[in-house]
Amino acid sequence: MFFPPPQKKTCMASMSEDPIREWILTEGGSTGITRITPVGGGCINFASRYDTDAGPFFVKTNRRIGPEMFEGEALGLGAMYATKSIRVPRPFKASFFRLGGSYIVMEFIEFGASRGDQSVLGRKLAEMHRAGKSEKGFGFDVNNTIGSTPQLNMWMSDWIEFFAEHRLGYQLKLAQRQYGDSSIYEKGLRLIKNMGPLFEDIVIEPCLLHGDLWSGNISSDKNGEPVILDPACYYGHNEAEFGMSWCAGFGGSFYSSYFEVMPKQPGFEKRRDLYMLYHYLNHYNLFGSGYRSSSMSIIDDYLRMLKA
Repeated sequence: MFFPPPQKKTCMASMSEDPIREWILTEGGSTGITRITPVGGGCINFASRYDTDAGPFFVKTNRRIGPEMFEGEALGLGAMYATKSIRVPRPFKASFFRLGGSYIVMEFIEFGASRGDQSVLGRKLAEMHRAGKSEKGFGFDVNNTIGSTPQLNMWMSDWIEFFAEHRLGYQLKLAQRQYGDSSIYEKGLRLIKNMGPLFEDIVIEPCLLHGDLWSGNISSDKNGEPVILDPACYYGHNEAEFGMSWCAGFGGSFYSSYFEVMPKQPGFEKRRDLYMLYHYLNHYNLFGSGYRSSSMSIIDDYLRMLKA
């Protein structure tokens, strides 16, 4: 789509009705938009590349939601960008349309042909976890979303309490409310009440997490450097970052490089499925019963392990 040079009066009117165009032509440092091209891959939002004389921008829009989701994404991208570790798209602007819906404008990154070296991904992710710390505790400055599910991030000083209430507990309540699933709800609560021993003899610091790290949110730039996208950021236990590893394809070189920077703590293998459970429950709530058996299997295994 090309934009012909408008008359000045028309330009001012169109800019007032199109805040994306207005930002690009003022704060974005551009004097003209030459092309707008749809970008595939999204399942919730509409994505476009805006080519300008100041370089390309990546824009996501959603005409059905308010600004909260994109504001949370912008804050998360900004926090990860500030660690100067792994590459993420730099966020520029997140706001709303006057007639409904919202948008986010960010750096456009030209992707390479592959996801890049997993050992580099592991090392840089660990560097982000090591650099991104919070003195407020566990949580984030805003609530955001995991997929389209609300993700609550109210600050708490205790990780086990945070994970029990705002992660597992919230998803279990959704399952009970949405499906009337009292069995998974009651067993899940038993697990929550008895999971304390899984965290014995370790130190848990609030680390900045991407929060939704699966293969669809991992890429590389044209130089082969890893890039991570579409975050659901919060400050939490660094091991929680691997909760989507069942569809991320992390291999041995990834973990070896990661643990060189962030040493593995005792009991890591015993906690791994607990962090996967959060995402299995979320998939159950988002996509239906196909994920129920995996969720219940993890809960039952932990109840046997903990003799709860």
